[in-house]
Amino acid sequence: MTRLDTPETSSASRKATISRDDLIAAALRLLGPHRSISTLSLREVAREADIAPNSFYRHFRDMDALAIALIELGGRSLRTIIREARVRVRTGRSAIRTSIETFMEQLYADERLLHILLREGIVGSDAYKAAVERELRAFEDELCIDLVRLSEAAGKPIHAPALVATAMTRLVFAMGATALDLPRERHGEVVEQLVTMLRMIMLGACELATQDDRSAVS
Repeated sequence: MTRLDTPETSSASRKATISRDDLIAAALRLLGPHRSISTLSLREVAREADIAPNSFYRHFRDMDALAIALIELGGRSLRTIIREARVRVRTGRSAIRTSIETFMEQLYADERLLHILLREGIVGSDAYKAAVERELRAFEDELCIDLVRLSEAAGKPIHAPALVATAMTRLVFAMGATALDLPRERHGEVVEQLVTMLRMIMLGACELATQDDRSAVS
């Protein structure tokens, strides 16, 4: 029998206090690349956190609230990771390749936060999909700022940078979801495909900007 099934002993073994972060950590331990948040039960998370189920409500209204907190955490974490990757781009290596390699590395990070964004945007409830969409838009906003900054520094304008950021983000997340179902040894193929496709998007955006300039002076 589990701890939750033995009330006569549970009060002695359960933690006296627990934080919001402890519950998030417990949920993350239960998730994996092929498990959606929607399959988690409150009692399962409580058991993993070693608390009474009622203690859960001190921090979250329900499991949906916990799920959205996980999605938001995943979005913030990914933006931070990719932002740091762009800062430490090594000489002779492109920002695109460095960012994609960092993104793919996160598929196997201990926190499993990227799995949440990739899965819940496809199989999650409407509320979960909306939360993922908010995180994607925040990611796109940051990427758009970076694209404008890089294009100005290089003296190469790009056409509709916000749309370019959206195209890049949606492509990477779609390919990332596909990579979850592939053996890890094939992730190198995905990286090369993504790098090539993203460069094609950038070249196309630069060419469109050039055409815009020609039209403006003609």
